[in-house]
Amino acid sequence: MTLERLGDLLWNPWLLGLFLMTGLYLSVRSGFFQLFGLPVWLRATLGSLGRRPGGEKGGLTQLQAMSTALAATIGTGSIAGVATAIFYGGPGAVFWMWVSAFLGMMTGCVEKILAVRYRERDGRGGHRGGPMVYMEQGLGNRTLACLFSLCCLGASLGGGSMVQSNSISTALWAAFGWDRLTVGIVAALLTGLVIVGGVGRIGRVSETLVPCMALLFVGGGLVVLVCRRQALPDALAQILEGAFAPKAVLGGGAGYGMAAALRYGVARGVFTNEAGIGTSAIAHAAADTRESAEQGMWGIFEVFLATGVVCTVTALVILTTGVYDPQTALAAIRSGQVDPQMVGAPLSAAGFSTVLGPFGGIFVAVCLLMFAFTSLLGCGYYGERSLEYLTGSPRGRRGYRVLFLLAVVWGSVADVSAVWELADIFNGLMALPNLFTILLLSPEALRLLRQWEGGKKRSAP
Repeated sequence: MTLERLGDLLWNPWLLGLFLMTGLYLSVRSGFFQLFGLPVWLRATLGSLGRRPGGEKGGLTQLQAMSTALAATIGTGSIAGVATAIFYGGPGAVFWMWVSAFLGMMTGCVEKILAVRYRERDGRGGHRGGPMVYMEQGLGNRTLACLFSLCCLGASLGGGSMVQSNSISTALWAAFGWDRLTVGIVAALLTGLVIVGGVGRIGRVSETLVPCMALLFVGGGLVVLVCRRQALPDALAQILEGAFAPKAVLGGGAGYGMAAALRYGVARGVFTNEAGIGTSAIAHAAADTRESAEQGMWGIFEVFLATGVVCTVTALVILTTGVYDPQTALAAIRSGQVDPQMVGAPLSAAGFSTVLGPFGGIFVAVCLLMFAFTSLLGCGYYGERSLEYLTGSPRGRRGYRVLFLLAVVWGSVADVSAVWELADIFNGLMALPNLFTILLLSPEALRLLRQWEGGKKRSAP
């Protein structure tokens, strides 16, 4: 059985359905807190930026914890992945991406609550935790915790290092003609300078880069959307029609199936916010906060920003600029002759170029560079924590860092198609035990959420 078939067997439709059902269950049990509690979680996140607490005792501020998680979350999938979902799933895939993000807000919230609830001191004054810790302490199941850690370690060395460095080298080679191996070596050196400082330095760098890269990309996208504002109503109509009646978008009997829109939309939502996979909870566990439920608010905001904002901008740029044609895409898919320029990052770049001209390709390349580099930082930290959990000691950290940086260099020039498939399998094997653990421990997490929310209401003037 090939890696691709194994990945499809794991993800479609069983695991994607489990993501949706878990998010729906938690949303219902919380009274759809992500919607009706919107003022609460916005005040706890954006409203708290002016009074940032210090990350004393080796911990991270809550913003740094979220930025570190977003550093690994907002990656090349936010640009290339969304374009691929639209190409293969049609405009309706965007709607199901939104549904996945809406439900995933509560999955992310509960995940982060549990990460802080069951975290432990790391011996250096800070905190450490994540799914491996709440699986062992909350469920009493170290076997599941080791399985998660082992898969997280594999994903960090594959999808976390090789794939991201390949995206960086490919983007800079296409935009400026820079040598890919040289780019890989420089990327490894810069990554090494950050990760050698541990989670504190990763948090500080992420806190600076992540907001900048998000504002840069969203700002550029808004410029395009303002110039193409007349096409926005039609784009939104395509999304809604494509979600429930995909063939109607093309005005005939031939068209995308609803199953394709659902599959690619949910998959893109999952991969761009990672709610339910569990990796981002590792970063949030290091946050300097006493209230586990309060950190859950940052989990909600993280999903909203990664998928609800960044991915939506990418999708609307593609659909409003006319660079995507459903008939042409379907013909290429059915013939099996899909030109690489028709899908992924080139499709997104073509959308930006309709307004920004030749600068559009450079703009997308620079954004890809920033997204991929920050992903290297976050994934490197996840791998370190997984190895430390498996060995029970931080002594293997140096060896892991050397291996991680070598993978960065190798990935810059290697064919990483098989690595992508292997990373999907590792992500699925992490998500399965994590989602079941979240469901089993959700009564405690939701109780903590209700207590914290009740305390906020009592203290309100």
